[in-house]
Amino acid sequence: MSVVSGVTVTVPATTANLGPGFDCIGAALTLYNEMKFTRLDEGGLIIHVTGEEAEGVQTDESNLLYQAFAKLFQYIEQIPPSVKIEIQLGVPLARGLGSSATAIVGGLVAANQLAGEPLSQLQVMELAIAMEGHPDNVVPALLGGCRLAASSGAGWEICDVPWHENVVPVVAIPDFELSTQEARRVLPTEVSRADAIFNTAHLGLLLRGLATGKGEWLKTALQDKLHQPYRKALIPGYDAVNMAAVAAGAYGMVISGAGPTLLSLADAEHSQSVEAAMRSAWQQEGITAVVRSLSLDNQGARSTKQG
Repeated sequence: MSVVSGVTVTVPATTANLGPGFDCIGAALTLYNEMKFTRLDEGGLIIHVTGEEAEGVQTDESNLLYQAFAKLFQYIEQIPPSVKIEIQLGVPLARGLGSSATAIVGGLVAANQLAGEPLSQLQVMELAIAMEGHPDNVVPALLGGCRLAASSGAGWEICDVPWHENVVPVVAIPDFELSTQEARRVLPTEVSRADAIFNTAHLGLLLRGLATGKGEWLKTALQDKLHQPYRKALIPGYDAVNMAAVAAGAYGMVISGAGPTLLSLADAEHSQSVEAAMRSAWQQEGITAVVRSLSLDNQGARSTKQG
């Protein structure tokens, strides 16, 4: 078997939760991080990062991408090779768009390629979930599309969720960060039976709304009682942006992942108006935001070998 000298991995951003689907549903979006791994003849680790937020990425062994890379070699009981890693950032950091998931998936996929693919995609996925702690970001980052993950006790059952072509995700990415740890800290440790039933019903409706594109279902389905009522206080201007998006024709607005990015779902006819409304509402709060209509990425992580 020939030795692979390098591999380039491209991993999509993800949006998780989608309102009532807390910690179990996520979708891959058309924003990407690219990571190029090249074997080095001499021992060591070299990491170069380019992109708007490059200064926020560690360039030593504490780098999450490298930790995932080393994790796979540890799992197969091999010593990680010396590598040069070149990272091109396209997914903003600490914004609720799965930047950590791109690192975990990218590192594991690259390591698996350089090691000669000893692990199946399922095994790579299970390692990614173990590293991240929950499946909602890493699963769509690896597999693409919109995915629902459920624990079977012994492992995970992954269900692909049909997404109607006329349902457009509009992301509003503000110029401030929000750590996942802080967003989890504000959540209650227990919820009422009524709130649990509410979310169960709304998640079921969300799955049908995404599949059919039926607006009335989506307007109701995006409501949540498990995490958004607590987290929205951490996001300045949340209510104003929500009102503006709905007034412009969005079915509804949710917090993307742990935030602070806000995600609206709209039809193609209204997506541009929703973009403008969300951007303007945040501007009036003194916050600059990049607002974009995206599409679902159905491919997930992709890799190209060198040599």
